[in-house]
Formats: sequence, C-alpha cells, structure tokens
Amino acid sequence: MRTPLPTPAPAAAPERTVAAWSLPVWAAVLASAAAGLLLDLASAPVGWWPVTFVSVTVALVALIGRSIGGALLVGTVFGAVFYTTHLMWVGEFLGPVPWLALAGLEAALFGVGAVPIALAYRWAARYPARGLVQLLAVPPLIGGLWASREVVMGAWPYSGFPWARVGMTQVGGPLAEVASWTSVTGLSLLIVVVCAAGVQWIRAGGIRFLVGLHPAVSIAALLVIAPQFPTAPAGEFRVGWVQGNGPTGYFDDKTPGEVLAAQTAATVPLYGQPMDLLAWPEGGVDADPLNAPATAAGLDRVVKAAGAPLLMNAATTRGADVFNTSLLWTADPAGRQWHDKVNPVPFGEYVPDRWFYELIAPDLVGLIQREYTPGSNPPLVQVGDVGVGLAICFDVIYDTVIWDAVRAGAEVFVFQTNNADFRGTDENLQQLAFARMRAIETGRAVVNVSTVGTSQVIAPDGTTLDSLDVDTTGAAITTVPLREGVTPGVRLGPWLSFPLVLGSGTILAALGLSSRRHALSAGGTHEGKGNSARWA
Repeated sequence: MRTPLPTPAPAAAPERTVAAWSLPVWAAVLASAAAGLLLDLASAPVGWWPVTFVSVTVALVALIGRSIGGALLVGTVFGAVFYTTHLMWVGEFLGPVPWLALAGLEAALFGVGAVPIALAYRWAARYPARGLVQLLAVPPLIGGLWASREVVMGAWPYSGFPWARVGMTQVGGPLAEVASWTSVTGLSLLIVVVCAAGVQWIRAGGIRFLVGLHPAVSIAALLVIAPQFPTAPAGEFRVGWVQGNGPTGYFDDKTPGEVLAAQTAATVPLYGQPMDLLAWPEGGVDADPLNAPATAAGLDRVVKAAGAPLLMNAATTRGADVFNTSLLWTADPAGRQWHDKVNPVPFGEYVPDRWFYELIAPDLVGLIQREYTPGSNPPLVQVGDVGVGLAICFDVIYDTVIWDAVRAGAEVFVFQTNNADFRGTDENLQQLAFARMRAIETGRAVVNVSTVGTSQVIAPDGTTLDSLDVDTTGAAITTVPLREGVTPGVRLGPWLSFPLVLGSGTILAALGLSSRRHALSAGGTHEGKGNSARWA
C-alpha cells in the first residue's frame, strides 16, 4: 500500500508593501501644480486655512515613487505655481523681472527640497504597509523634511525669505494657537505630519484599515483642542498710532520734508489726549534727525505737543554706514534709543554682490541706490518701565527678531512698515497675517502701523482691536494689554530649527544606508530599479 505524501502547508501570504504605489509622472505634475495653487488660496488674503491640508496631502502623494529627477520636477512645479501667484506684488516695485526672478529662485529651492521627501518614501518602501515604520515613523520624518526645507529657505541665500510657510496659513483658523507652544516652524511640522499620516493610512488600505487612521486623527485632535499658552497680565499701555498716507513710495514725487509734514499733520488730532507712546510707521520721516537739525526740531515739537515719546523711523547715517532705524525720540536727548533693521531686503534696501548683478541687469540694479547695513542692536526700546518690542517691516517674518525682543523683555510689540511701493496688491495683508501670528505666538499685543495701510492693533489672542484701511489718513489712541512670560514657542523655537534640519537629515541618511544594505544582502537593488534614470 502506497503511503501518501504529506500535503505541504500553504505559504503565508506576503504582507502588503507600498512599493508600487505612485502616480504616473504626468498626473504627478498636474497634481503638484494644483497643490501649489491651493496653498496660495490657503494663505492671506484669501485665507482658506483648511485647504492647506489638501494642498500638502496632494503634494506628498505626487512625490511618492519619484526618482531624483522626477521629484525635482514635481517639486519645482509646485513651487513655480505657488510663488508666482503668491508673490505677484513683487512686480509692482520694479516690474516683472524681479518678480519672476524671486519666484523662480524660490521654486527651484522648493524643488530641491522635494528630493529628500521622495527619497524618504522610496527608501522606506520595503517596510510593511501596516507596520509601525510606515504608520508611526515615516510621517514624522516627512514632516521634519518639509519643515527643514522651510528653515533653510528662510535663512539662505542672502538671509533667506521665510515669507511663505505652511504654519502661517493657519493664522485665521483654530490651529494658530498651537504656534504659542511650538513656534510657526513647529506648527508647519505638525500639519505636515498629519497629512503624511493620512497618506500612509490610505496606502495601507484606507477604510479597510481604520485603525491606521489613528495617528492622523490623534495629532489633528491635539492641534484643534490645544489652547493658546497663557501669558501673565502686566497692566495696560496707551499707544497713539498714525497712518499719515504721505508720498512714501520709492518713486513717489515728493519734496524734501513732505513725508514728515504729512505724518505731523495726521498726528494733530491726537494732541491733548493722554498716551504713553506715539508710534509712526517706517519711513515716516524723510530726513536723518541725527544729522538734520531742522528735522530734529520738528520732532521735538511733536513730542512736546503729544506729551509722550515718539517712536519714529528714518534712514540714519553713522560713519560710513546707512541704517534703517527706528528711534525713540524723547524731549531729553539723553533718553533717546534706537534699533536698526536686522535684515535689510536684498534688491530692495541693498544689492548683494552688486558688481555681479549689474552685469546681468544694469538698468534695474542701478535704480536701487540705497545700501542699508544690517543692524546688530536689540529689537527693543524701553518706555518708562515698559519694554516695547520692535520689528521693522519685513523683519516681522524673521523668527529670531521676534524671539530676541521677547527674551529682552518686550511686553508689547510695535511693528513699523511702509507698504507704499505695493499699493493695490496683497502684500500688506500677507504681512499683516504675520503680525497676527506673532501676537498669538508670543502672547503679546501688536500695534502694526503702516504709512499707507493697512494699520491694525492686534490683541494677544490675534483678534483685531482697531484698524485703518489702506490709502486713508488717520490716527487713533488704543489701550493695549501688556503681557509677561515667555511662551514655549519662543523658548523652544531657537532649539527647534537647526536640530530639526540636522536630525531629519541624519535619519534620512541612516534610512538610505539601511535600504542599501538590505538591497545588497537580498542580492538586488532597492525599490525603483530601472527607474533611477527616468523622470518618473
């Protein structure tokens, strides 16, 4: 009798991976372009903040499965669509060349920053779709790489341009308060983590794997319920602020002293009313009061009539250097203080490597005659026993300026700006969104005073206390709350940026090395064999 052979046990089904989950290159390019447009709609002035999550999610999906060249293409398309639409106001000053040059540079940098994200997805593809690596480790890495790109672009080249950040899109929504705990960079990180976790859930099976949605839902819930970090009340402060609406544009026709005259005339209705500080905008004085006795005498008369020190701004010369300076002008010369703008705007307030750019566009570069020197003094003036933090125009977008002011003792902020060169554009509302976020992030009231608008007084929770529309002459006295205490966002912010870049890069490198070793030990190559030379 023949003994039957044993029936072999059925082989275990291989665990699902995410290796082949990607869009065709044409679809990825179209999706990335749509995502760039959506991010602009999520930002000021439209401010549809929930659209940010759609934009980031689509952008991440477009990068999955891409080669280095494909990631560069897809990321650059996103950046080109976003920055050309978001920064159209740049062309108002010097025409389309600076606008397209800045948008093109930012798009290229954004595209380069997309490559590490694509590599992270590629190198992690060998792990099971429903495993802990894909669900719990990949999303923080993707978030870290995205936020690292924001940090690098905000610091380089020429001091960087941290104007467009994912976290900033949330200023009008319920998540803005998270910035007081994490800083704007941390908020960007968490938003991308939520989106990346959602993408990983979809890749792992979507509604057929509901437990995989837990990371995205949990983090999103924390973002929604997190309250603003409480800062301590420290009294009240009466600020008079004046929007003179004078001819303060770079190419405006004006006679010497006309800007000062416009500011002075607009201030007259405030005379005789009690105030602790009178604030004028950037460029509110068109001569250097440190070297022009007539201008200094005019400011003395304003201070005497107002019965309060005047925070004004002018170009000042000290030795061979020219600065964009905010001066606290007091009746007693010994009590005068000043702060110089930390980050003069390249190609606006100075021309870096002028000799080189004059070879490329001599006529345009020749129009920019001013050469401001970066300041190094603290962004703070002391008005009696009250510390007033400062940021001059675009300095509001640089984290360190704001953080330095808080750590130096700022209990309230005054942001001075001149938007005259961008009349009729979105620039002033985009900058105003930064002012609102800074109020929330620091837990301080903000007086944002402009030459031509929009001027606004913002409470520590980001709500508007007082406002004056564009192209309007006006003045008001607003009582604002003072606050003490340093928020975690300010305290931890400086310790987040560089370690974030270093940590994300190190983890990505380790993942790449592990992927290579695994491929060699398996006798093959890592996922993507045969596609490395394709733009796919």
